[in-house]
Amino acid sequence: MDLFDKILVDRGPLGKHSKLAHGYFAFPKLEGEIAPRMKFRGKEVLTWSLNNYLGLANHPEIRRVDAAATAEYGLAYPMGARMMSGNSNLHEELEAKLAAFEGKEDSILLNYGYQGIMSIIDAILDRRDVVVYDAECHACIVDGLRMHPGKRFVYAHNDIESCEKQLQRATKVSQETGGAILVITEGVFGMSGNQGKLKEIVDLKSKFNFRLLVDDAHGFGVLGETGAGAGEAQGCQDGIDIYFSTFAKSMASIGAFAASNEDVIDYLRYNTRSQIFAKSLPMPLVIGNLKRLEMLRTMPELRENLKTVVNALQSGLRDKGFNIGTTSSPVTPVILSGGTNEAAHLIIDLRENLNIFCSVVIYPVVPKDMIMLRLIPTAVHTLEDVKETIDAFESISGKLKEGVYAEMKLQAEIN
Repeated sequence: MDLFDKILVDRGPLGKHSKLAHGYFAFPKLEGEIAPRMKFRGKEVLTWSLNNYLGLANHPEIRRVDAAATAEYGLAYPMGARMMSGNSNLHEELEAKLAAFEGKEDSILLNYGYQGIMSIIDAILDRRDVVVYDAECHACIVDGLRMHPGKRFVYAHNDIESCEKQLQRATKVSQETGGAILVITEGVFGMSGNQGKLKEIVDLKSKFNFRLLVDDAHGFGVLGETGAGAGEAQGCQDGIDIYFSTFAKSMASIGAFAASNEDVIDYLRYNTRSQIFAKSLPMPLVIGNLKRLEMLRTMPELRENLKTVVNALQSGLRDKGFNIGTTSSPVTPVILSGGTNEAAHLIIDLRENLNIFCSVVIYPVVPKDMIMLRLIPTAVHTLEDVKETIDAFESISGKLKEGVYAEMKLQAEIN
């Protein structure tokens, strides 16, 4: 069989819908300045789909620093991988400041979050080792584990009893293979908004011998007294052996980092293949991320603004009877009953008639007959934005219950 014939038979679970979905339900184009209100297909919409938690993406001071750094260095400097010719004092300064912020001895910069967590998993595990991980871990973790040649056991989401049972299985296997155990979870799960039960997992170290890797992409900069993340919020940061986060959320940038003790970071520096064989993070991004970290550390009002918007949005939705699950973070899922056809028309109504733009999640990501609308509040949203959105959600909820969307037929394309 020809390779292209094989892959184009059904185009994959998402790709098979591409002709209908592309440009509207998938790969939509938001235009204009990054802000709560942007343009979609020429019309202004109130946007709840950007992970710009602290509003730094378009902050005037950030724009100034980014522009000045780009003018001074361009996007090429430094050239080469860091191990060869791409290191700098500023790269090392950013690593030191990130480590100090997270209460760890050292950290390593990574070019991307998705690539970074996969590479760390690959670097620290061999075929003798066993992994225990949460069932709702992000795709980047799952893809990292797909490269792992050893055993892996999944536990029910945030179920500590299930985690303990899998640790029992992992302990037996590791004793047979002579390997070690790694537990992986998230600080904040990006779909449900639930925090991982980090403290309870750390407490299991009294019974089992394992190391803990936490992906805190949605907690870093947002949770905890200083913004250091879910570990700080739960009072168990010391029990996290490798703390990982991306810059793509609260820092509104590109890149990622992992923080741990000095020896572990030194090992990662010399064994993380995606960094050894990839070009160094460009200097404007390093300088921009230094500024973002400074603002994150020294401007608690950003988190306070975010908290105000989050509380208003989540309490307002609950008061109107909406199911937002058990979120304990800014991530706000709104869970409705309905199929794919209803979800499509509901989103069209939201965007075209009510001027609200948010992400929609359907089967197979969530169970059949479930629609999840995912809202990401930010520090630059307003209480007026919240009211407008809740009013819009009341409108679509009423139509959904009345069967209005179920009676519609999806057009071949959006006019």
